[in-house]
Amino acid sequence: MNESTVSLPWLVIRQDDNGNRYRVGRYATRDEAQKIADSLDHRGHKQLYWVERIGQNGDGVRD
Repeated sequence: MNESTVSLPWLVIRQDDNGNRYRVGRYATRDEAQKIADSLDHRGHKQLYWVERIGQNGDGVRD
């Protein structure tokens, strides 16, 4: 893990209606990431947003 992984361990992930997934951003706290995900989700688009924490191996772990 590098320094940015430790300081920004929370990801916001977007999945579009075709099943493609993208990282929207990285955040220091779960609350901060959840606020972003919620604000994007409330825009009414078909995309799905959720928060994941980066695991020790660098992969996202859905929370």
